[in-house]
Amino acid sequence: MVIEIKLEDCTPPGVSIKDTNFGYTLSLIGGKHKMIIIYCLAQNDNLLRFNELHRLLVNVSYTALSNALKELESCGLIERIEYPQIPPKVEYKLTEKGFSLIPVMEQLCEWGKKHRPKDDPD
Repeated sequence: MVIEIKLEDCTPPGVSIKDTNFGYTLSLIGGKHKMIIIYCLAQNDNLLRFNELHRLLVNVSYTALSNALKELESCGLIERIEYPQIPPKVEYKLTEKGFSLIPVMEQLCEWGKKHRPKDDPD
């Protein structure tokens, strides 16, 4: 399959990247943990509690995870569900907008599969 991409359609000459559709997309999913969070939610029946996410994202601090979740929620990619109980229970799930990123992530996976060095053990 050959995909023809005209970069000038994504980032027209003379326009700052942050002011383009490409820049907008990067502002939503950019950062160290956001795409991994989206991936984890999609792979785990789309419903995870904070500590479950923290266990899946090895080596991420509670603060960094909390900030990433707040940013993903504020831009509408995930939904935070808070249950009124003691102890507090909070779950996160992808919104329809968040799910729309899954095909893009699948394409990134395919690219990695195609271009990963053959001697890489993973």
